[in-house]
Amino acid sequence: MSSADRRLLLVHAHPDDETIGQGALMAKYAAEGAQVSLVTCTLGEEGEVLVPELEHLAAANDDELGPYRIGELRDAMDALGVTDWQFLGADGKYRDSGMMGEPTNERENCFWQADLLEAAADLVPVIREKRPQVLITYNDFGGYGHPDHIKAHRVAMYGAQLAAAQGFRPELGEPWQIEKIYWGAMPVSVIREGIELLKESGTDLMWAADIDPENIPFGTPDSSVTTRIDSREYHPQKVVAMKAYPTQMTLEDGFFSLTANNDRGAIEYLQLVQGEVGPRDGDGFESDLFAGISVD
Repeated sequence: MSSADRRLLLVHAHPDDETIGQGALMAKYAAEGAQVSLVTCTLGEEGEVLVPELEHLAAANDDELGPYRIGELRDAMDALGVTDWQFLGADGKYRDSGMMGEPTNERENCFWQADLLEAAADLVPVIREKRPQVLITYNDFGGYGHPDHIKAHRVAMYGAQLAAAQGFRPELGEPWQIEKIYWGAMPVSVIREGIELLKESGTDLMWAADIDPENIPFGTPDSSVTTRIDSREYHPQKVVAMKAYPTQMTLEDGFFSLTANNDRGAIEYLQLVQGEVGPRDGDGFESDLFAGISVD
C-alpha cells in the first residue's frame, strides 16, 4: 500500500486531546503522505484556563473559551501538518460536558446528554466521505473517565457500525467498512516509569504519592497493548503542537514536561480492538497502523 492510499481518522473529545494522545503519529503519517483526518466532538468550553490574562474566557466568566480553543486547535494542526480537521456535526453543536458529576453534565446541549444515534449519525458522512481504513478513539472508559471521552468512544464505535450498514440513511453516502479500530492506550509500566521520573525530578505531585504502584489507575495493562508507534523523529512537532494549547497545559512540570523534555513522549501506544494485528517487532508490538491492510 502506497502512502497516498493510507487513510486515518481520529475521533477525540476536546481540542488538545489529539495532540496529547497521538500527536506524534499524526505528524508521522501526515509527513509520509497518508490522509490524516480529525473529528473533535466539542470546543472544550469547560476547560480550565491556565493563562491569567485569558481567565476572562472561562465558562464562569465571559464563556468565550470555545472559540479561542478553535484557534489553538488550528495552530496545533499546523504544527503537525494535518490539514483535514473538523468538529462533530458543526462547530459548537455539542458543548463540553465538564467533569463527571458536575452540573455542566446536566445541560441539555452538552455532549454527555446528546442522543447517541444523532451524534453517531453526524460521524457517518465523515467516515463515508474519508473512507478511512484505520480509526483511533478512546477505550470504553474514555482513558480516565471523562464523560466526553466516554461519549466520544461510543460515538466513534457506533458511527463506524452505522457507516458500514447497508441501507442506513443513503443520503449520508455509500457504506464504508473500517478495517482496523484502535483505542488509545497508556501502558501501566509507562505510567509507573513516568511517576518515578517525576518524583526523582522533585516535582510536587501529591496525587502520585498516593498511587499504589501495583494498581495504577487509568492505565492499560501491558498485556493488552498491541501497538507501539515510534515517532521520535516527529517529537519536535508534537511539542510545538502542545505549546499551541497554553490555556490547557504547561510544559514546565507534570507529565507534559516529560513529553516536552524527552523524545520518548513521541512513542505512542494503542490497543487494536477490531481487525488483525500486523507483524510484531522484537518487543512484541505492531509498529504500523496500516500493516495487513489491502489496497481498496
